[in-house]
Amino acid sequence: MKYAKERQAAVEAVLNACRLCRTVQATLISAESIAKKDKSPVTVADFGAQAVVANRLRWAFADDPLVGEEDAAALRGEANADLRRKVVASVQKIEPEMSESAILDAIDRGMYEGGPRGRHWTLDPIDGTKGFLRNEQYAVALALIEEGKVVLGVLGCPSLPHDGHKPDGPAGCLFIAVQGQGAVMRKLDDPTERPIHVTSISDPSRASFCESVESAHSAQDDSAKVAELLGITVPPYRIDSQCKYAAVARGDASIYLRLPTKKGYEEKIWDHAAGCIVIREAGGRATDVRGADLDFSLGRTLRNNLGVVVTNGVLHDRVIAAVRKVLGV
Repeated sequence: MKYAKERQAAVEAVLNACRLCRTVQATLISAESIAKKDKSPVTVADFGAQAVVANRLRWAFADDPLVGEEDAAALRGEANADLRRKVVASVQKIEPEMSESAILDAIDRGMYEGGPRGRHWTLDPIDGTKGFLRNEQYAVALALIEEGKVVLGVLGCPSLPHDGHKPDGPAGCLFIAVQGQGAVMRKLDDPTERPIHVTSISDPSRASFCESVESAHSAQDDSAKVAELLGITVPPYRIDSQCKYAAVARGDASIYLRLPTKKGYEEKIWDHAAGCIVIREAGGRATDVRGADLDFSLGRTLRNNLGVVVTNGVLHDRVIAAVRKVLGV
């Protein structure tokens, strides 16, 4: 099967990163740190997750570059010695053979600039930092890009319930998609995979949509206007991170809107690459607000795209029409 080795390595890498993130949450986040708005736990997890993913990819595909969100420059100075020690300790719980220098070098593998030629990976080690700190939704998002196209994606969602209809039930999901092979979901602690599919809802008034918890990430007032035009009366399902892609892919919602909040903002490729292929292989669509495909061939950002609209596919043209009317684009 094509991409079998890449799929296995990506799954192992994301599982390791999810284990690290859960450990950091359990040991570093406290009521006191939340009250003080201390972001150091998510910083430790961000760097640590990137290190373990980059290390796994290095062993499997030494020549493949990585577009990551982090670099180790800030960790190398003595002013951040305490943070560096915490990052090293968190990684060594997962990869005990890695030295401090190897960990910092692994983080720096994420400095590649991307582009339209060859192949590279892109990683968001923790997508949804505020969700992570609230012990709510966040994701580890890894994707493989070849000749500017996303061909494989793995989304690790450590806090996402196994069953979207049972929000208080057991949590921890992995979503895997390979070009032309469909999308599947499994539990973090169980390798059994099951296919996932978007909803078949064709009447927008029966659809539900999800959007970011943080109003800074998506124009929620505009989303409300879009919902009104479509006749949607169900309140939005607000969750952090690329878990929104997962929610639409497995049918918890039919629409995800990420509408522009400020002029000139360029979406980062690591915020959408893995989610985009999971949606596509589950039968849905992901475009920008004008209906143009997301272009992952331009480096580290989607600079030719404006916002993101994700649907079950059946509703896509109607949602795009409503979005364009509201935004005037």
